[in-house]
Amino acid sequence: MPQSTHNRAAELHNLAAHAHAAAAAAHAKGDHLSAHELSKQALEHSKNAFDLAEKLAAESAKSGNARP
Repeated sequence: MPQSTHNRAAELHNLAAHAHAAAAAAHAKGDHLSAHELSKQALEHSKNAFDLAEKLAAESAKSGNARP
C-alpha cells in the first residue's frame, strides 16, 4: 500500500480536527454563521477521511496486508 495514500488519510483527519477546533472557537465567540460553515467543513473532511480509510482497509484486506 503506498504510504502517500495513508498520509492523505491522516491529512484529512487533521483537517477535520482543525475545522472542528475552529468551529468551537467561533461558537465561543458567538459567531454562529461562521461556526456553522466551519462545522459543515469539518464534517466533510471527516467523511472524506472515513471514506479513504475504508478504501485503504478494503485494499489491504484484498492484498492480504491486513495489520494486526
